[in-house]
Amino acid sequence: MNASRASLSALPQGLVLAGALAFAACQWLIYVYAPVEAQLGLMQKVFYVHLPLAWWALISFFVVFLASVAVLLRARAAADRLCQAAAEVGVLLTTLTLATGMIWARRSWGVWWTWDPRLTTALIMWFVYTGYLLLRGLDLPPRRKSVICAVVGIVAFLDVPLVFLSARLWRSIHPAVFAARGGGMEPEMKLTAIACVVSFALFWAGLVWLRKRQLDMETRVRALLLARRDAGQDEA
Repeated sequence: MNASRASLSALPQGLVLAGALAFAACQWLIYVYAPVEAQLGLMQKVFYVHLPLAWWALISFFVVFLASVAVLLRARAAADRLCQAAAEVGVLLTTLTLATGMIWARRSWGVWWTWDPRLTTALIMWFVYTGYLLLRGLDLPPRRKSVICAVVGIVAFLDVPLVFLSARLWRSIHPAVFAARGGGMEPEMKLTAIACVVSFALFWAGLVWLRKRQLDMETRVRALLLARRDAGQDEA
């Protein structure tokens, strides 16, 4: 039993390590296997990092949405901690997505930033979920704060589908990857992009799991300290 628990406790670290190694292996695909794009040259390689960051940021916020529903329906504290873990990872990945996107845009469009529908909705999403994390830091009763955050987590998700569909719904200079047949990419490019997204999935899952575990341990420590304080007051 103890061995099984030990192996389970090491699983998130294993996922992070496996994801990091898999993504490192993808560098061969990026810089050797995938051809150099004719117009952008080597700068196009940023795309293979930008894409998994963007997709798993959106999935992070989808997890926030699902866990927020669970908080409202079943009042589970574990689901509330999952909301926080996924939102923190999502904001981190969104920040990196915007940064890598700006690097790509400078070479492709000649500017660091333009108010394109995809970029604008992504920036709004970053502000919304950053505000969500600030809300979680307020000093409120735990149950009240979890309910408020759950409502915000559900409402905030409305922008996530807009980010994903913006390049298809509106006139956008941002490429809609995989929207057309083959995504406008060579087969080697498409395979490399898919491999990067899949390998990053392991890293993402381990990162969210580790952060969730940290929040679980923090909750237990606070409960123990509170119980010890109450016991000391009773003895007095």
